[in-house]
Amino acid sequence: MTASRLTSPRAAADLVSAEQVLRERGLRCSAARRVVLQALFAADGPVSAEAIAGGLGGQVTRSDLGSVYRNLEVLEEAGLVGHVHLGHGAGLYVLAAARHEYVACEACGTWEAVAPEVLDPAREAIHAATGFEARFTHFPIVGRCADCARTGPRHHHEEQHHVRPG
Repeated sequence: MTASRLTSPRAAADLVSAEQVLRERGLRCSAARRVVLQALFAADGPVSAEAIAGGLGGQVTRSDLGSVYRNLEVLEEAGLVGHVHLGHGAGLYVLAAARHEYVACEACGTWEAVAPEVLDPAREAIHAATGFEARFTHFPIVGRCADCARTGPRHHHEEQHHVRPG
């Protein structure tokens, strides 16, 4: 699934405003779409389609994985949802209102969500050197976190993540 280049992100603060965005775009807010939206509002960061289908640890109703993917695609085309790749696995999904940019450690798998202004100096340097206007919402800046850079790679069985306020 690829983000639509024609649809601008639409921030929705809650389920009611997300349903309104869908209606404005001529789309129904079916029960299946509502479950996907509820899961994304309940998640504390980017989440996999599999986690949504699995009920997000009991927070929402379990769903069919194919249905979740179809609805994520519709919600992404409507501008309500985006996806990000924070490692070698499948994409993770997040509400457009909660979009951050990301940095990810290639050694231990830790990732951080950062407010866009935190990465403005990097974005400005890239623009000055190449003319490109960089975004790190779909793919993160990859490198080594402070711990791995200082002590060498750690091995984790589970990815760690943090949100750094702007």
